[in-house]
Amino acid sequence: MKKMTFLLLIASLILLSACSSNSEKAATTTDSGKKEITVWAWDPNFNIAALKLAKDRYVAKHPDVNVNIVEYAQNDIVQKMNAGLNSGSTKGLPNVVLIEDYRAQNFLQAYPDSFHDMSNSIKASDFADYKIGPTSYNGKQYGVPFDSGVMGLYVRTDYLEQAGYKVADLTNIDWDKFIEIGKAVKQKTGKDMLTQDPNDLGLIRGMIQSAGSWYLKEDGKTPNLAGNTALKEALLTYKSLFDANIVKMNADWSQFLAAFNSGAVASVPTGNWITPSIKAEASQSGKWAVVPFPKLKNVPESVNASSLGGSSWYVLNTDGQDTAADFLKETFGSDQDLYQDMLSKIGIVGSLNAASSGKAYDETDPYFGGDKVYKKFAEWTKQVPKVNYGMHTYAIEDIMTVEIQNYLNGKDVDTVLKDAQGQAEAQLK
Repeated sequence: MKKMTFLLLIASLILLSACSSNSEKAATTTDSGKKEITVWAWDPNFNIAALKLAKDRYVAKHPDVNVNIVEYAQNDIVQKMNAGLNSGSTKGLPNVVLIEDYRAQNFLQAYPDSFHDMSNSIKASDFADYKIGPTSYNGKQYGVPFDSGVMGLYVRTDYLEQAGYKVADLTNIDWDKFIEIGKAVKQKTGKDMLTQDPNDLGLIRGMIQSAGSWYLKEDGKTPNLAGNTALKEALLTYKSLFDANIVKMNADWSQFLAAFNSGAVASVPTGNWITPSIKAEASQSGKWAVVPFPKLKNVPESVNASSLGGSSWYVLNTDGQDTAADFLKETFGSDQDLYQDMLSKIGIVGSLNAASSGKAYDETDPYFGGDKVYKKFAEWTKQVPKVNYGMHTYAIEDIMTVEIQNYLNGKDVDTVLKDAQGQAEAQLK
C-alpha cells in the first residue's frame, strides 16, 4: 500500500512538472493575483507618454494585467541590456523594451535567442516598408515598428518672401537648389539658411538614405564607404553648404534649438519629431511651413523622402513573453485609435500604415499656415527608401566624424572615403 501511494505521488509530481513546462510562459503574478509585465523606454514626453496611453487602453480590456512602465535614459537601457544579455541571464531585464532602429541589429544578431518572434502577432506589411529592415532578422519579424523618423524641411515663409521666393519654390527640390535659395536668403535677410553641428552626422544620414544607401552594404556588416556614390555626393553637398556661408554653427542640442527659436535661421531639415520644438516659440506662429526633404541632385535613386531616428518595441524571451506580445499586438501593433491619440496628444507620427489617416491627421495647424502637416508626414513615411542600418552605424560614424572634419579642412573627398573605409574594415573585423 505504501509503495502504491509513493508511486501515485511520483506520478502526480511528473504530471505537474509536465503541465508547468508546457503552459504559457505567463507574466509575473503580483500579490493581487494580476499578471505584470515591465516595459523599458526613454523620454517622458514622447515614448513614455505613448506607453501610458497604450497601457490605459490595454488594461481597460485586460484588467487582470498590470503594465509597469520604467523610464531610463536610452544609453542606460543599452548598457543594461548588453550587461544582462552578455551574462546569459535575463534576470532583471524587462518584458518589453524600446530600441532605436539604428541599434536594433546589434541586439538581434548578437542575441537572436533572447528576443521573441513577433511574426505571428503582427504583419510586417502593415507598417512602413523602411521600418522592416531594422526590426527583422533571418526572415523573422522581431520588432513592432513604432514612430516614424520621416524628415521634412521646415522653412520660414517670411524670410523666403523677403528673398523673393514662395513655399512652392522649395517644394521637392534638390540640395543644389536649396543652396541657391539659401544664398539669396542670406543676402536679402542676413539670416543663415540652417544650423548645423559638424560633429552631428544626422544630415548625412538623411541624405544617403534618401538614395537608398547606408554606411554598410546590404548584409549590414560590410563597410560601404569608398565607392559609395550616394555618400560621396552627400559629402560634396555637405561641404557646399558650408562653403556657401549659409550655415550657422552650433555645438549642442540647446544651441540647435536656440538657432531657430530665436529666428536666426530660415530652415530646419530634420525629423518630424522636431515639430513641438519648432512650435515652442509662439511668436513665430504662422511664419513656418513644411515641405519635403531635399534630394541629392546627381544620384538618380535619391527621392524627396528620408528618415532620421525612430525606434521600435521588442519582447524578450522571459517569463511573461506571451502577455507582453499580446500587449504590443493589441496596442502599437494594430490600434488605429491609439495612434490617433498619440498624434493629437503627443505629436507622434506612427509607422502603422492603417493609422496614417483619420481625424487627427486631417487637422489643420495654424502654426504652419493652416496646413495639414501631419498628413504630409504620414504620406512621406511611405516613401522613405528601405535600407539596412546593420550593426555598426555608430562605430562607423565615430570614424566618419573625424574624417569629415578633415574633409571640411581641405582633405580630398575620395581620400577621406578611402581612409574611412580602411579604418572601418580594420576595426570591424
